[in-house]
Amino acid sequence: MKVLFDTNVVLDVLMDRFPFSRASSLLFSKVEKGNIKGFLCATTITTIHHLVNKSRGKETTLESINLLLNLFEIASANRAALETAKNLKFKDFEDAVIYSSALHSVCSCVVTRNVRDFVSTDIPVFLPDELAKILNHS
Repeated sequence: MKVLFDTNVVLDVLMDRFPFSRASSLLFSKVEKGNIKGFLCATTITTIHHLVNKSRGKETTLESINLLLNLFEIASANRAALETAKNLKFKDFEDAVIYSSALHSVCSCVVTRNVRDFVSTDIPVFLPDELAKILNHS
């Protein structure tokens, strides 16, 4: 199963944002063990770099980026993904780009804490705890 992780799910783990980090960390471990193939949109890496650097400093930021690049595949935010994103009926263009990157990478689903922001979707969108439960029962 190919799962694209939204930026907020990644931040929950990196910033240890309890209680959200619990289910998100479980999903990270499933990627690490090879139970699922994790993807991040290319824009997630730049956003993570910016936000972690502001709050945790350069060294922690580089460690975080290295962890993500070693653990996850990167879904492209290329022209095709951006063209698709601009035609989606999402309120937030960043969410549209993330979703479009998942589509173009042929992901099985997206995991996010903002399910309501992902409308008119062709692939399922799950909360981290929902996806963790599904994966534990399969």
